[in-house]
Amino acid sequence: MSDNLEKGTPLFALGQVVATPAALNAIAELGLSPLALIHRHVTGDWGDLGADDQHQNHIAVRSGLRVFSSYKLSAATKIWIITEADRSSTTLLLPNEY
Repeated sequence: MSDNLEKGTPLFALGQVVATPAALNAIAELGLSPLALIHRHVTGDWGDLGADDQHQNHIAVRSGLRVFSSYKLSAATKIWIITEADRSSTTLLLPNEY
């Protein structure tokens, strides 16, 4: 585990944080907090990504590229969080909304 994960230190700027209504509804229906998911994203817990995608996120954080997280919240619900390369915004959405 990296020091940033242990300390919960943000790795990058989020910019304006927005979410689609469908993503917010899905999170609320499961009794979860969107802020908890955002915290995981910004501190380097990218959820259900494979090793290659996690490695790409490490590069993205250092190089100023887009950062992507995917969280499987239930058997039927997955949430994506995407921070744009210019760090102007972070979006929570369902995969079918991309």
